[in-house]
Amino acid sequence: MADTPLVLLHGWGMTPRIWNPLRICLSPRLAATPALPGHDGTPSPGATLPAWSDAVLAGLPERCVLGAWSLGAMVALDLARRHPQRFKALVLFGATPCFVAGPDWAPGLDAGTVRSFTEGFASDSDATLRRFLALQAFGERQRRGVMHSLSQAVAAPDEYRRDALADGLTVLAGTDLRTQVADVRVPVHLVHGRDDAVMPLAAAQWLAHELPHARLAVFDTCGHAAMVSQPEACADIVEEALRD
Repeated sequence: MADTPLVLLHGWGMTPRIWNPLRICLSPRLAATPALPGHDGTPSPGATLPAWSDAVLAGLPERCVLGAWSLGAMVALDLARRHPQRFKALVLFGATPCFVAGPDWAPGLDAGTVRSFTEGFASDSDATLRRFLALQAFGERQRRGVMHSLSQAVAAPDEYRRDALADGLTVLAGTDLRTQVADVRVPVHLVHGRDDAVMPLAAAQWLAHELPHARLAVFDTCGHAAMVSQPEACADIVEEALRD
């Protein structure tokens, strides 16, 4: 189905502008790039992944290829598990089933680091967003350029509700999809930076093994935002998902 729509979901604290480099490479195909709940000034639907997923689903076409990054990738996995008929395929950038490391899950962010982000956002949201950007750019060959692109795409104070972003952090920190990914039956294309400091490569490798229909592409000298630093290669993978 060559005319299958493409929808791209951004990550926490960002805006749909994060997809601009990839959209240029996909031209003339135009992708829909909706904002996550709370990121366009709307209220939060709650602090659970299903609530965020349901809010996103309401704005999606009847069937699409869904590309998603970071927190958006968690939303995409949840949607594909619960509504497989709505998706031809997923293309997930910087994905993980579980954001926080624990005794039985090594490839996550340290729990203390996540707690500091959560507490820091409550006291100084702008500084916390800047710190999160720096972590996303870590591992990039062209770190300064990627950092600049990320800073252009981060949500400004008038583009988000602070309470909604706080709920988004709760969703990110509290979600664990490890027991559910085996139920995701749609094809999944995983794209991951080898040096991702936000969601380690081992998380994507785990997903590639556990998802029933998954392929993993690993980019060298690349951090958490492959679609920003290597948009041409990412566009090739998206086009493959649209063709299959």
